[in-house]
Amino acid sequence: MTDAVHDYDLLVLGGGSGGLATAFRAAGLGARVAILEPGALGGTCVNIGCVPKKAMWLAADLVGRIDLARAIGFSIPSSTLSWPELVAHRQGYIGNIHGSYRRRLDADGVVLIPQRGRLLDAHTVECGDGVRVSAGHVVIATGAHALRPPIEGAELGLVSDDFFNLCEAPPRVAIVGGGYIAVELAGLLQALGSRVELYVQGERLLERFDAELARQLAENLRHQGVRLHFGYRATALRRGEQGLRLHDGDGQPSEAVDQVFFAIGRRPNSKDIGLEALGVRIGDKCEVLVDDYQNTDVPGLYAIGDVAGKVGLTPVAIAAGRKLMDRLFGDQPQARLDYDNVPSVVFSHPPLGQVGLGEEQARARYGDAVSVYRSNFRPMLHALADSPQRSLFKLVCVGEDERVVGFHLLGDGADEILQGFAVALKLGVTKRQLEDAVAIHPTSAEEVVLMR
Repeated sequence: MTDAVHDYDLLVLGGGSGGLATAFRAAGLGARVAILEPGALGGTCVNIGCVPKKAMWLAADLVGRIDLARAIGFSIPSSTLSWPELVAHRQGYIGNIHGSYRRRLDADGVVLIPQRGRLLDAHTVECGDGVRVSAGHVVIATGAHALRPPIEGAELGLVSDDFFNLCEAPPRVAIVGGGYIAVELAGLLQALGSRVELYVQGERLLERFDAELARQLAENLRHQGVRLHFGYRATALRRGEQGLRLHDGDGQPSEAVDQVFFAIGRRPNSKDIGLEALGVRIGDKCEVLVDDYQNTDVPGLYAIGDVAGKVGLTPVAIAAGRKLMDRLFGDQPQARLDYDNVPSVVFSHPPLGQVGLGEEQARARYGDAVSVYRSNFRPMLHALADSPQRSLFKLVCVGEDERVVGFHLLGDGADEILQGFAVALKLGVTKRQLEDAVAIHPTSAEEVVLMR
């Protein structure tokens, strides 16, 4: 395995979740590994993404549960959130993750180079300080960044990353976007004290999720106080005496707000790292084009995670990196990640999770062979408190044996419930097999096996 011609067997550009998992797996298989990361270890997920987002989501969830507790008879005095104290706990948790990464790097013998790297050829990287290092294999794991729209005054607004710099909830907030980040921010800020206006260019939320569940989520958000504006095209952002105002395609101003967040998507960090000069193909959305085995067009050069533009989820980047290392260093020449049926969750209030095909996708692929089952209900706690929030669970099945091709769950606990059913879907579970399972009562999860 050791190649004396090069300094290392593997260089990883990027110390996010995917890059770190790649480095650790390679080192565990005996490779000499170095990872280049100029910023904080853990990348977007740990520092300005999944981890701090979930911490804020948990705080927002507690706000809702305190209200439910009052509604069913608990005498709870009014309380306010100390946002700085919450942030201190959040950042302390993240600091512990950083520490565990550093200890693991040391234990596994992975060299951390705190520099930005630029490729000179398929095996040589020049660090920001001019030092050059080489390896037999190089993995691009540089992640992605949040976009700003090309409109007048865009610089007056914030992007989703900036949410984690807040020290309090702005009284009035506008969020531009209809994807999972926009939806998550809307729920968080509304629960934590902001009055939220959500401006969506399309006619529905969450284009990649089942439309029926997206409609129910929109209704739940309205009950929580979020104001939704569909079919909205922002053309300018301007500051006046009363605050910031968005302007639509007709030039009409929105209500004034204190802060605007743009959550309109992310773009891979593929520029200025030497890829084009090497002949690496870049896609229309700046993604590094790779095959099913994470290979670029240049032998010895690979890409994983957000920069590869396949499925932009942290566990996907981790899994792809590990499979790639199994192939390169673990004597598993056919190892690769299966990108079909990847489960995902939007941490809305309540959370929305899915794995497999939505109803529209299934009907487009299988036509009349599709059968759909659904359960629309109020979870027990919300029913006890006479809260209007509803859950919607849905199965999408195909064929005479009704093989399940899609699980779609909107409701309390959906994020935890989905994992097990995602395994069942990968194993080819049928509707009859779900029916044969004994329900756990009373739970929301039992609805999945009781649908008729």
